[in-house]
Amino acid sequence: MNAVTLLEEEHRELKRLLRDLEPTTERAVKTRAELYERIHRALTAHEQIEEEIFYPALKEHPKARDIVLEGIEEHGVVDSLLRELEDVAVDDETWGPKARVMIENIEHHIEEEEDDMFVKARQVFEPAELKALGAAMAARRAELLAEEGARR
Repeated sequence: MNAVTLLEEEHRELKRLLRDLEPTTERAVKTRAELYERIHRALTAHEQIEEEIFYPALKEHPKARDIVLEGIEEHGVVDSLLRELEDVAVDDETWGPKARVMIENIEHHIEEEEDDMFVKARQVFEPAELKALGAAMAARRAELLAEEGARR
């Protein structure tokens, strides 16, 4: 699978999880906690494969450098929001608004990647390069998820 297709599939799964999380209320403690954990796990692996493999390769191309740097900064914002959510009980009145801000940031990031970054990636990489990146990213993702599973 090529790198862009892999990331787009992960985006679809993340969007689905975010749509499930957004309408939850303070009474849905178990649902919120489970969805947050799934989102956190998926985002962590997604960000790592982007930052370790995809972004460095794309950043080598001058026309893509700025959007890669912006993507890294956006990851930092989302990571900060994830940490804030970890420090607040899911039934706290501030958890929902914090989650909504996180969701908005993730959706914005996905939109920018899909509308700008992935277009540039398809322009600067040959199909074989995208496949090689995709294979490396899929293997690393499997490693990360296995490591996460072993820690549980």
